[in-house]
Amino acid sequence: MGDRGGAGGSRRRRAGSRVSVQGGGGPSVAEEEVRDLTSAPDVGAGGDAPTPNKDGHVDVGSGHWELRCHRLQDSLFSSDSGFSNYRGILNWCVVMLILSNTRLFLENLIKYGILVDPIQVVSLFLKDPYSWPAPCLVIASNIFSVAAFQIEKRLAVGAITEQVGLLLHVANLATILCFPAAVALLVESITPVGSVLALASYSIIFLKLFSYRHVNLWCRQCRVKAKAGKVSGAAVQHTVSYPDNLTYRDLYYFIFAPTLCYELNFPRSPRIRKRFLLRRVLEMVRFGPSGVWMVPTIQNSMKPFKDMDYSRIIERLLKLAVPNHLIWLIFFYWLFHSCLNVVAELMQFGDREFYRDWWNAESVIYFWQNWNIPVHKWCSRHFYKPLLRRGTNRWVARTGVFLASAFFHEYLVSIPLRMFRLWAFTAMMAQIPLAWIVGRFFQGNYGNAAVWMTLIIGQPVAVLMYVHDYYVLNYEAPTVGGA
Repeated sequence: MGDRGGAGGSRRRRAGSRVSVQGGGGPSVAEEEVRDLTSAPDVGAGGDAPTPNKDGHVDVGSGHWELRCHRLQDSLFSSDSGFSNYRGILNWCVVMLILSNTRLFLENLIKYGILVDPIQVVSLFLKDPYSWPAPCLVIASNIFSVAAFQIEKRLAVGAITEQVGLLLHVANLATILCFPAAVALLVESITPVGSVLALASYSIIFLKLFSYRHVNLWCRQCRVKAKAGKVSGAAVQHTVSYPDNLTYRDLYYFIFAPTLCYELNFPRSPRIRKRFLLRRVLEMVRFGPSGVWMVPTIQNSMKPFKDMDYSRIIERLLKLAVPNHLIWLIFFYWLFHSCLNVVAELMQFGDREFYRDWWNAESVIYFWQNWNIPVHKWCSRHFYKPLLRRGTNRWVARTGVFLASAFFHEYLVSIPLRMFRLWAFTAMMAQIPLAWIVGRFFQGNYGNAAVWMTLIIGQPVAVLMYVHDYYVLNYEAPTVGGA
């Protein structure tokens, strides 16, 4: 800023000098310029301003004035500098992440070989699809979507009462959670990975159909015709009013759309961007199998846990923390940026806010509100705000949200592993006192560091606890008592 002021002042002085020589009222103009300079000197780049000569002219080219190149300023990394463009550093982080992941990929490929062959998986499924209950479960989920649709159709025309419709919806939603859980627990051929995928699909269907029922209920209660929104150049909206939205086309667009909250009129993008879609697909293929080779590290951690060697346990925990965290970051990018954007682009779904700047979180609450926007919107719209409207205390409503989240975390872990240890449930409920501690004792950068520390250390602890219990339960040979 000083340089600009100095340069501008120098140009003004040169112009003033020329006017004083060439203009008609030379002496008076020159004297006025001299008075301005002496009364409010422009120090320019942090040095002394040049003084006018005896004729009243400023000779900028003389002396050491043009040799000054310093001014009062902070380093860019200082918080007082106001600098915020770190895009190059972000690109460097991405390049380093790709290079390190590629090195790990090659190292583990040479050491362990191909742990998962996708071609073999597809060929086995095509040969005997009935021995794969998880994909069959996902296909069967259409039954519950159609059931919810038929209930809403009858409610719209008044064929059934609201009380009967509520009972039918409750039965349908309860079956969505219980049916795949029963299959995962009773069918021996289903694998833990298949169970996780099936239960995750049914959990998504549960949340979507809950929102579907809730929004249609609001429409029946209000009977407000949908108002046409402003159409911008980036999005096109087709206005649909209730009950015209009750069609299979509308239902399945919502089922496959990358959102959990139903609307009668979703924002739509004008076209499919092929280059953008291709980049996201390549990212999906590139980052998809990144976590496969963390398995040997986890397996090597079982002996210290079995022997209760605490020093080795801590060493293995720290060894697992960094790759686990990197894989979690890759998974976040792969799912919330690559996969969801691919689905949104194919369906021309306009709302692409799948995450916010959770990495800047200075509190635990801010992190959970911003890292998974589809779930956060659902919890806020269909759970948290309805509780507040009924007069529930804010902290009680927030605890209820964490309780529901803890249930689904445990649901997606314990049932596929067929063991109930409540580690995931406890970890989620521990976020409530952790949020209070971080908010009370850590502020600013310290709060952000505390959030990162819980992410880096907390996740591998939960992973090792579940893997240890699963290993002991399924692979450790039972001890034979002596005679």
